[in-house]
Amino acid sequence: MPARTSVCLPEDDQVKQKLRLVQDFLHDDAQDQLTSLEEKMKSSEISMDVYISKVKGLLGKELNLENGSHLDAVEQNGKANGVKNGSVKEEKSEDVSMDSQEDEEEAVKSPTAPKGKSGRRSKANSDTKKSPASSRVTRNGGKQPTIMSMFSKVCKRKSEDLNGESTNGQNEQESEKEKEEDVEEECREEKRLKVDLDEKYVFLVLFKRTTILFFTPPPKCLDCKQYLDDIDLKFFQGDPDNALDEPEMLTDERLSLFDSNEDGFESYEDLPQHKITNFRSVLDVEVHSSDWNLLNCLLIFFFFFIGGVPAKKLGPINAWWITAFADYILMEPSEEYAPIFALMQEKIYMSKIVVEFLQKNRDATYEDLLNKIETTVPPSGLNFNCFTEDTLLRHAQFVVEQVESYDEVRDSDEQPIIVTPCMRDLIKLAGVTLGKSMLLYWRAARRQAIRHPTKIEKDSKGPTKATTTKLVCQIFDAFFSDQIEQNDKEGTVKRHRCGVCEVCQSPDCGKCTACKDMIKFGGSGKSKQACKQRRCPNLAVKEAEDDENLEEEEDIPVQKSKKVSPAKRKKQSQIKLAWIGEPVKTEGKRQYYSKVCVNDEELEVGDCVSISTDDPSIPLYLARIPSLWEDNNGKMFHAHWFLRGINTVLGKSADPLELVIVDDCEDMQLNYVQGKVDVMYKSPSNNWSMEGGTDSDVNIIEDDGKSFFYQFWYDTDFARFEMPPKTTPSDNCPFTFCGSCVRNKDKEEQETPRVQTLLANTPNVKPASPVKRSHRKDDVDEDLYPEYYRKSSDYIKGSNLDAPEPFRVGRIKEIFCHRRSNGKSELSEVKLRLYKFYRPENTHKGVKASYHADVNQLYWSDEEVNVSMSEVLGRCQVEYGEDLNETIQEYSSGGPDRFYFLEAYNAKAKSFEDPPNHARSAVHKGKGKGKGKGKYLTEIMFPESQTGPQPPKMSKYRTLDVFSGCGGLSEGFHQAGISETHWAIEMWEPAAQAFRLNNPGTTVFTEDCNVLLKLVMSGEKTNSLGQKLPQKGDVEMLCGGPPCQGFSGMNRFNSRTYSKFKNSLVVSYLSYCDYYRPKFFLLENVRNFVSFKRSMVLKLTLRCLVRMGYQCTFGVLQAGQYGVAQTRRRAIILAAAPGEKLPRFPEPLHVFAPRACSLSVVVDEKKYVSNATRGNGGIYRTITVRDTMSDLPEIRNGASSLEISYNGEPQSWFQRQMRGTQYQPILRDHICKDMSALVEARMRHIPLAPGSDWRDLPNMEVRLKDGTMTRKLRYTHPDKKNGRSSTGALRGVCTCADGKPCDPADRQFNTLIPWCLPHTGNRHNHWAGLYGRLEWDGFFSTTVTNPEPMGKQGRVLHAEQHRVVSVRECARSQGFPDTYRFFGNILDKHRQVGNAVPPPLSRAIGLEIKKCVLERIKEEPTDEIKQEKMEVSD
Repeated sequence: MPARTSVCLPEDDQVKQKLRLVQDFLHDDAQDQLTSLEEKMKSSEISMDVYISKVKGLLGKELNLENGSHLDAVEQNGKANGVKNGSVKEEKSEDVSMDSQEDEEEAVKSPTAPKGKSGRRSKANSDTKKSPASSRVTRNGGKQPTIMSMFSKVCKRKSEDLNGESTNGQNEQESEKEKEEDVEEECREEKRLKVDLDEKYVFLVLFKRTTILFFTPPPKCLDCKQYLDDIDLKFFQGDPDNALDEPEMLTDERLSLFDSNEDGFESYEDLPQHKITNFRSVLDVEVHSSDWNLLNCLLIFFFFFIGGVPAKKLGPINAWWITAFADYILMEPSEEYAPIFALMQEKIYMSKIVVEFLQKNRDATYEDLLNKIETTVPPSGLNFNCFTEDTLLRHAQFVVEQVESYDEVRDSDEQPIIVTPCMRDLIKLAGVTLGKSMLLYWRAARRQAIRHPTKIEKDSKGPTKATTTKLVCQIFDAFFSDQIEQNDKEGTVKRHRCGVCEVCQSPDCGKCTACKDMIKFGGSGKSKQACKQRRCPNLAVKEAEDDENLEEEEDIPVQKSKKVSPAKRKKQSQIKLAWIGEPVKTEGKRQYYSKVCVNDEELEVGDCVSISTDDPSIPLYLARIPSLWEDNNGKMFHAHWFLRGINTVLGKSADPLELVIVDDCEDMQLNYVQGKVDVMYKSPSNNWSMEGGTDSDVNIIEDDGKSFFYQFWYDTDFARFEMPPKTTPSDNCPFTFCGSCVRNKDKEEQETPRVQTLLANTPNVKPASPVKRSHRKDDVDEDLYPEYYRKSSDYIKGSNLDAPEPFRVGRIKEIFCHRRSNGKSELSEVKLRLYKFYRPENTHKGVKASYHADVNQLYWSDEEVNVSMSEVLGRCQVEYGEDLNETIQEYSSGGPDRFYFLEAYNAKAKSFEDPPNHARSAVHKGKGKGKGKGKYLTEIMFPESQTGPQPPKMSKYRTLDVFSGCGGLSEGFHQAGISETHWAIEMWEPAAQAFRLNNPGTTVFTEDCNVLLKLVMSGEKTNSLGQKLPQKGDVEMLCGGPPCQGFSGMNRFNSRTYSKFKNSLVVSYLSYCDYYRPKFFLLENVRNFVSFKRSMVLKLTLRCLVRMGYQCTFGVLQAGQYGVAQTRRRAIILAAAPGEKLPRFPEPLHVFAPRACSLSVVVDEKKYVSNATRGNGGIYRTITVRDTMSDLPEIRNGASSLEISYNGEPQSWFQRQMRGTQYQPILRDHICKDMSALVEARMRHIPLAPGSDWRDLPNMEVRLKDGTMTRKLRYTHPDKKNGRSSTGALRGVCTCADGKPCDPADRQFNTLIPWCLPHTGNRHNHWAGLYGRLEWDGFFSTTVTNPEPMGKQGRVLHAEQHRVVSVRECARSQGFPDTYRFFGNILDKHRQVGNAVPPPLSRAIGLEIKKCVLERIKEEPTDEIKQEKMEVSD
């Protein structure tokens, strides 16, 4: 076969090129000799030929070392980075085997040994047998040039061919024998420098008797940045015969309008356009090709034209395939260049998909973008047929740069795409360097856009303008007008630049509107805006993440709430005081009065006063006077304090004239009083529920400096606004009564144990901390598992190892207290003697027993235990199952805190027995099988509970579910029996169809909520489809979770961002509440909803509810504490109409991992906690992944059967709940995504051990299901942070690991270990959890809308099967029963599940609302007529 024809450069350039490649591998003395030779050659002491000869000899001496004792040059070593090594003891045998291998290779290659002579063949001879197919050079075929080709094979053309001049003629005088010796020497050097892909470059440093193994990166081309031992490295095979230079080619009569002798070609206005084919591109120095060349404007083209005119060295390219002479249209590349050109097409088309998708879907997540990419079919004619996540990550740098370019020419009022959640996740995951070469691409794109204008079609639909009521609109306008005006006066904060990216370092353009206003460009300088071409992308991304970086493990130290009396800062003044009238009552030394004169102003009991402060910047304190008296301390009064709205959670958003009542009071002297003020109580009107949407005046009273109003009592610990408590004074002490004192005293008495009020209890005795299970392997092959070292922590995401045990349950045997020395009882230290109950997991059967048993099942025991009242949490009900009048399932579903037992447990004998008679000490023993007529244990012990009235029946509230999704929130309310959803609004058609499937009686609107509200407010009865619209007074409960992405990327409110917030769906949802005025209101959102914009979104939401007259509160709940195997923290805002009771947040039912239960919220440096008293504890054990899905049949990756059989019975309590009481033989939606061949291979190699993720992947080559082979990941750079492995191997995959800027050429693809993860792992907690497996005894991460192994929640692999979780498994992790239906394709169903509220969570909230309704009904007059209206059969 003909030899490869190289590009023949001048000989001195060839020598420099060779030295550049090997110089770093030579000893210091050899480098000194090379430097000396070069200086002599430059000074003409030696000729060029002598210089070449001496350099060859020096290289031969260095690289042909005796006996292999020194391996400082490139050596074949089989243990580098994942390939098994031989030990140091085997060095000698390795050398022998290497020598024998070289001999074998020489024998095999002997037919082509005289290869050097072929360099003298003419191109005509060598090319006559070539075809495009045969010109492709592959390593396996022996045609691929080795590294030796770059520095030991010098072009043998005569010097006349090189420079057109004769030389010394020494080469012509060489004998044929000397030439053959040179060729043989070159071949030997080439064999010693051969590099196999499975081998690395290794240095053995011998120091005394210690051998240290170091790995160094292989040589890299300094121009195109490609590794020289890459099997896919493409070499240019030389110019075709008769190839013409570009100017000569363009004047060819077959292509040009010009004659070769005509003038004026270069001055022609429009560049000629030509279609080119069979082309390839290389850099203008080296001979390698890559897709990077075509897009970096530094290259030369080598073409064959369609017209049959061969050309060479076209370029360099100025912009997008435009040279100085012509504008080219690329057609078909050469066959060997086609794969490289396909990569360029791929990245360009990928950029188009991303920009168009995000331009229309700015709230999309990274998973949404993957869905778009994977479902997009490339146009026909391209050299690829699909897109994958690996494709996106491969071209991430280029894609992001194109997004930056698009942002540079966006509209001024348009939010940049670069700050969208999707792009931020991609930038972090792929380690993209922002602003690196954006200006270069941008300028090229602008030039190309002028010639070939293209326009991305914008989404004309977009969000509609928010429909708001007058009240909501004016509240926002009143607040923001003050804030924006204040910000304008103070001036905006100067935006700092990162100073690193090219955008920051570039000069002002002088052409944009911002530059034209600058003084240096002749403008006024008023706008003070930065150049639009210098908008720092790093700063934009950082600002967008300011409000979204709350970690799940965030743990703010709990600060005990202390009521600090304002008296500490009050100020006395000289005033005139005189009592009016005689004392009305005398108690000891105190004489009570009804009136007093202060500075000629009359005050009486019940009046409100202002108190001076010692700080003029603090507003006056305000208080009510419950009593006046005089004693030894002088003239005194009791102050019941008001709290200004600004001092509540509302902060500056509160009405400046609104006060709240708090339970805080103190005695103080009258000379602190400054004067009298008017504080009125604003009570709700009798027609309050029908006044929605009519209020237009935000101000309730006029501000005269002395007038205030209040509506609510405020709980400073839990941020609860409630109706003022009804505490009336007795007739005998109207002048000494203080409601705050009474309530504080009652609260203290309730917290103090008294023998007369003790009930059956659940003592909370804290168990010992569980022992952490280490998942570390003792002996790990770091070459095979190079990333395992990152698993330095024993903490496993999704593990229940730290979860506490559930509360212990006992039955009270007796109550006692110790006697004092004086013989009296110590009532403050009450003790309980209890019969101890066992849970299934506490028996000798262990955790496996709890898996099959009900969570509320116990075992009686005669063991007794003494506990203190400080360990008692509350009452529970424990029944003997045989004595129940109903089935155990019916009894258990009657409410929380219900337990039962069927057997007794003997711990000593480790046996189960029938319970003794005293355990069944009911008045009437049952008849067995849950049909007995016995009473509850609590009823036996406390007869007063028998005489209480039966709970009244209540009607289910008519509910409107806005942003309903598939109906998770409504499903939980239905299970609680509190509501019946009559209407639902959901714009996304698949979710709306799913809601219809599960709620056939509900009217589901698939329209914009703003349009519907506008129709109702204008008096319409139906919509355009004829569906009846709910009218004022119809909606009794309003629930929903409004999306808040429209303003989630804003850092501060100003005139522009305010308009976005005012147009958000949160404002629309509040307007629904104001118009319909339901009895109960619930807003659900992500946990960060309470933290957006420094909690301003939360404050304004509460401010609107308070102004409407609603009692309201907020909190953060963990869904895992209410019966699902998933961590999902959600912000909840609850509101109740006047006259209703404001629900409290439900107490946790199940224990859960403490790390996921950080539920406190900090607002304005004050920490608010939930009203829950159980903390991280619970009465039931945690629900695990095993409980959730172990009964589901095994399926494979890409399973698509919508209906299959269960193939087994339910195993756990949770599974029985999900399947329901009715027999369901068909399992629906147990389908999973079909992942790509590469992703499937990665999943297959993730171990089954708990805590396994991508860090457990081996670094090896594997064959994919599509027949292709993966590559090994190459570790080519030192890692400053992590050092080297125990074997001395490098750990960095990019130059940034060594503290240098990222080099895009370092990217690697098609590897089992994704290159992007070790690239950015040091900055992102090692990407713990990506490609993570679920743990059978653990829990799910937050269920997302699209399970992706490298998505935001990457722990989506099945615990045992090599696939991602199915739709039904995700639905069970949310608590949806198996009968619940979803609609659409698999991604639609995943999205419906991931966006839903877990029904068990909403059920727990619904039960609390139901409890408040029943309490309110009990307090109402028991009028038969009124009672009949409330009774409705279920």
